[in-house]
Amino acid sequence: MKFNPPLIAGRLVRRYKRFLADVELIDGSIITAHCANTGAMTGCAEPGWQVWLRDSQNPKRKCRYSWELVENAQGNYICINTTRANEVVTEAINNNQIESLRGYSQCTREVRYGEENSRIDLLLCDPSRVDCYIEVKSVTLLTDDGVGLFPDATTTRGQKHLRELTTIAQAGQRAVLLFAVMHSGIEKVSIAHHIDALYGQLLQRAIDAGVEVIAQRFAPHPERIEVDSIISFTL
Repeated sequence: MKFNPPLIAGRLVRRYKRFLADVELIDGSIITAHCANTGAMTGCAEPGWQVWLRDSQNPKRKCRYSWELVENAQGNYICINTTRANEVVTEAINNNQIESLRGYSQCTREVRYGEENSRIDLLLCDPSRVDCYIEVKSVTLLTDDGVGLFPDATTTRGQKHLRELTTIAQAGQRAVLLFAVMHSGIEKVSIAHHIDALYGQLLQRAIDAGVEVIAQRFAPHPERIEVDSIISFTL
C-alpha cells in the first residue's frame, strides 16, 4: 500500500485526549492531527520522535491532518493508524500474499454477523469451501526482547470478537484471528496477559474450539506499507 499523497514529516509534541496529537512541522509551525488509535500506544508516542502525517487537503475538516507513522528511538517504524491494518490485510489477501488465505473468490469487509451485533473485518467466500471469518488486530506494543503484545489496553470489544469467532468455529465455519504486526521491531507475537487476562482466557477457548491464529508482519515505511513475513505466535 502506497501513501498517496506523500506523507508529511514532523516531530511529535504530545498526544492527548486519545484522538489528538500536536506535531511540529519542518517549518516550525505546530498543528493538531487526528490520532486514529484508541489504545494506550505504549512505546509509540514519545515527545520528540519523528512522525509522518497524511494531509487530507480539506481545510474544512476539523483536523486536516492524520497521524500515520512514527519512528522510535531504535529506528523502528510503527504504523499507529489502526485503520490501516484492515486495508493492508485486504490488499495482501487480494494479491494472494498470505498463503493460508489463498483460494477465495470473494473478499468482503465489515459484514454483520454473530449473536452480539458484530461486524467481521473480512469475510472470504468461495463456492468450493466454507466461509472464512477474519478478525484483524493491529499489534504495535513491543517488549525489550522483540515480542509484540496484544492488547495494549483492556479490550471489551476484542473479548466480544473472540466469543463471536468461537461460535463461528463451533458451527463448522473457518474462523481466523489475524494479528497484523505494524511495528518493524517485532519478531514474534504473544498475549499481554498482565494487561487483559480475560482476553487471554477467551483466546485459549477460541483456539480450543478451532479458531486459527495468524501473525502477519508488515513493513511500515514513510512511502508505503509492504507485506513482510509470517512470524510465530505463542499464547
